[in-house]
Amino acid sequence: MNIFNHNRPSQAQLSALLRTNRRHFFKTSAAGVGAMALSSLLGSSANANEKSAARRDASPRFGGLEGVPHFPAKAKRVIYLFQSGGPAQHDLFDYKPLLNERHGEELPPSVRGDQRLTGMSSNQTGLPLAGSKFKFKQYGDSQAWLSELLPYHRDIVDDVCFLRSLHTEAINHDPAITMFQTGSQIAGRPSFGSWLSYGLGSENENLPAFVVLATAGKGGQPLYSRLWGSGFLDSRYQGVRFRSGKDAVFYLSNPDGVCSSRRRAQLEKIKTMNQHQFEKELDPEIESRIAQYEMAYRMQTSVPEVTDLSDEPDETFELYGEDARKPGTYAANCLLARRLAQKGVRFIQLYHQDWDHHSNLPKGIVRQAKDVDQGSAALVKDLKRLGMLEDTLVVFGGEFGRTAYCQGVMANGNYGRDHHPRCFTSWVAGGGIKPGVIGSTDEFGYNIVEDPIHVHDFNATLLKQLGIDHERLTFRYQGRRFRLTDVHGEIIEKMIS
Repeated sequence: MNIFNHNRPSQAQLSALLRTNRRHFFKTSAAGVGAMALSSLLGSSANANEKSAARRDASPRFGGLEGVPHFPAKAKRVIYLFQSGGPAQHDLFDYKPLLNERHGEELPPSVRGDQRLTGMSSNQTGLPLAGSKFKFKQYGDSQAWLSELLPYHRDIVDDVCFLRSLHTEAINHDPAITMFQTGSQIAGRPSFGSWLSYGLGSENENLPAFVVLATAGKGGQPLYSRLWGSGFLDSRYQGVRFRSGKDAVFYLSNPDGVCSSRRRAQLEKIKTMNQHQFEKELDPEIESRIAQYEMAYRMQTSVPEVTDLSDEPDETFELYGEDARKPGTYAANCLLARRLAQKGVRFIQLYHQDWDHHSNLPKGIVRQAKDVDQGSAALVKDLKRLGMLEDTLVVFGGEFGRTAYCQGVMANGNYGRDHHPRCFTSWVAGGGIKPGVIGSTDEFGYNIVEDPIHVHDFNATLLKQLGIDHERLTFRYQGRRFRLTDVHGEIIEKMIS
């Protein structure tokens, strides 16, 4: 019995609930019985027709909520290329020739206004403007500006929507990345991938619905497992991290001396014990534990198969670059993300760290751009070649942008940039997203002047492409209904084709 389902409970189920202790009953009834009763009250014929229309896609589905998606979806899955640390938009996407003309001059107080600075810049004697030392050109039908640091991106300009007017409230890394991943600056809420796993389930019962990959050997801001955690949702919805090397998932392989049949017998015994415990306690987390043991057993075959890139032809590695042959590199993870998407994984989260260039930016950003340029562009082209881009959302971006002024000493062509949450650039491709450029910033690249896009607006729009009304995918916890977009968020209609 799963007391969190959205169907009308049977008398036996209600009786079982009444046998639980007071605290557990009130904890579960708020999210279970109340949700089921509400679902029953709202179950009109019009709603039923909507559900029917939303499930026209005949793809298999394992798990997920009844009635989700809420309407026909344009995208089935997400590959999120998260650039941890905050890439400098002035040196990659948002060309500002005025910064070069006025290089070294003070940022006008009228431009800064009353915006706060981080503690790393607030004690500087001045805020000198820093022009980019990299050349820019326009490409594609949209005439989007691209830095010379991103030569492979030129090939995907007409497949990508550049969003140059994103903004957030968080000015430091941890709350900013937590905001993007969970919809709140405060840790503890479910991540984007967990919400999708909860609402939509998976298309492959032998792989997790939510997989996490991170470039190996990178420093910079730390990555915490709570960024792909399920928060107050059931633990079965958390992300599963795949690592490079022989064993992609820890403790998945059988120990020495243990054969598959013995492992199966052990799991059956554990399952029986857990079921007995569930019958006594009615704790839904016990059911999750049983399901996760079963998933781990199936993953013993499915994970080695999907992570083994040896069956890819040479032209694939020519597309992604030779780095794709090295497990754990960004390029290899992009290729692995494509393979996971082909296998029906719902949400694939990539992290690439070390974009936090407070100093020595020209040297650091060259290295970073080289790491991600070819792999990112290859992923978009590969999905398009396979006919998958039309129903896959590919997202590229970090937690905030960088300042137009220099942090620290600016000399001999060297400069750094501090955190800047007021405007920054990300891009999205596929999944019914309209290619082009949305939003613009002032001539200093410091403030938004057209089409501001908040983090909640961004996430709400991505959810819409997945067939989800961001106001309706909720979970009741501690007396309040929570959602990925908190209490606001507007759809960015210009993004949608």
